[in-house]
Amino acid sequence: MDRVAIIVSQDGLETAFKALNVAMAAVAMDADVHVFCTFGGLSLLRRSLDYPVPASLEPFRDQLAALPGPEALRAMALESGVQFIACQMTMDLMGITADDLIEGIPVAGAATFLSEAQGSTTVTF
Repeated sequence: MDRVAIIVSQDGLETAFKALNVAMAAVAMDADVHVFCTFGGLSLLRRSLDYPVPASLEPFRDQLAALPGPEALRAMALESGVQFIACQMTMDLMGITADDLIEGIPVAGAATFLSEAQGSTTVTF
């Protein structure tokens, strides 16, 4: 596995954990990882990740508390070289600015992501 492209289009704690877990697993396998965040997935790039625990995970609240949270996982992903891309069209549509996101995140369109993802194994959340 040389390259992994991940598309994150949904919001929420479960989506954040899934996307970041797959990204970190791919990095551990020496893959070049690109994560394209669009629509609800842009929440993964916001400065503060304050996701409520959904009802489906409520029985596991204690176990969740023992895990690194989404902000810590995102920081690990960034430190490990995961490349995040914020979708420009969605940001324009939703009135989100680069100032709403963590520093250093490139903003680009789908064509830019597709050129980065070409030849990748692709995962969508």
